[in-house]
Amino acid sequence: MPTLGAIADDFTGATDLATMLVARGYRTVVTVGPDTVADDRAMADADAVVVALKSRTAPVSEAVASSLAAFHALRAAGCSRFYFKYCSTFDSTPQGNIGPVTDALLSATGERRAVVVPSFPGTGRTVYRGRLFVHDELLDESPMRHHPLTPMRDSHVGRLLAPQTAHPVRLIDLETVRSGVEALKAALDDPALADALVVVDATEDEDLRTVSAATLHHGLVTGAAGLALGLTGPRPEASRAEAASRPGDPAVVLSGSASAATRAQVAHGRAHLPHRKLEIAALRADFDTTVEELTTFARDCWRDDPGRPPLIYAVDDLRDLDETGGEATPAASVLVEKALAACAVRLVEAGARRLLVAGGETSGSVVTALGVRTLTIGSPISPGVTWAGADCGAGGAGGAGQTVDVALKSGNFGDTDIFTAAWSALA
Repeated sequence: MPTLGAIADDFTGATDLATMLVARGYRTVVTVGPDTVADDRAMADADAVVVALKSRTAPVSEAVASSLAAFHALRAAGCSRFYFKYCSTFDSTPQGNIGPVTDALLSATGERRAVVVPSFPGTGRTVYRGRLFVHDELLDESPMRHHPLTPMRDSHVGRLLAPQTAHPVRLIDLETVRSGVEALKAALDDPALADALVVVDATEDEDLRTVSAATLHHGLVTGAAGLALGLTGPRPEASRAEAASRPGDPAVVLSGSASAATRAQVAHGRAHLPHRKLEIAALRADFDTTVEELTTFARDCWRDDPGRPPLIYAVDDLRDLDETGGEATPAASVLVEKALAACAVRLVEAGARRLLVAGGETSGSVVTALGVRTLTIGSPISPGVTWAGADCGAGGAGGAGQTVDVALKSGNFGDTDIFTAAWSALA
């Protein structure tokens, strides 16, 4: 029976956290939405359950409702400690959803305070003096300031969070963290921080281990996947799932992310893989025909050059999603998600057994369209990215009954060559 329950605000974040938990000895199940948590067969042998939601950019009321539904399902499954997982770049809007969801979970758990820990040094995300860095750049000076859905224009986590929450927002600095577990625990338990959301500095993995150890008595923690570094699971060597596919099985890369990291990965992929760009204008003119042309292209690639997975991508320049003369529009982003999800369904029906999907929103759309209910964590690819086994067809349209290997990659994660190198982890 699981004791640790996590709520992730997107699908790539869910697999990111699950990978960390598996590496720390937790037998972990990722469920798609809260309804699957009630599946006793999937939960019986799990130590931890991560519920993947598509709530990061949902309306605030919807994000809160789905997060609370996940919490109640996890508690009914036996979980007694909870982890709200969001992106290490704190992707949000001035209205939410990180603050409102945290407030709702605090109320539901009966906890009075929660730490806020977006740091994940393994992926270049650190917090110092309350300011979030992406590698050596402040968040608001990094490419995240141009994100089409959640442009990040302030690096100060407290200032980002304060308008979203009914709780006071406080900071614990790096000096306190470096003073050790007991000193940090005492600082967090100080009555002056009662009812607060507490941003905690962390710039190294060891800092996160200290934060994790100091919050083991907290019923709710919030942060990126890095906060799991300090957890010790009940099984020192939890097994990872074996690959469901075999080398040479049809594979495809579906990239909907507009992030700078993914655009660099697309550029590398175009130099090494057969590729086709998804055009917004063509989708608007004739969605079904455009999707069919893309999937025919992929099938032809499998026939002509089975050793190289085709790349279908939406963005290699931010202007690709620009329909207003200004920034990328959410409407264009939604169309991209819908098209790549439709491609995934048709390609799995045609035999695809390995899918690498880039972009949190795109990943959510693909997994949902395939009717996946649970993900079984397999081999890691790079920090924050892993392969997972997915059974298709439960309420979805394509590939019913098929088990495929999927890698759900956050737009900001992965090495530049991930579209060509990721497959070796399945060998």
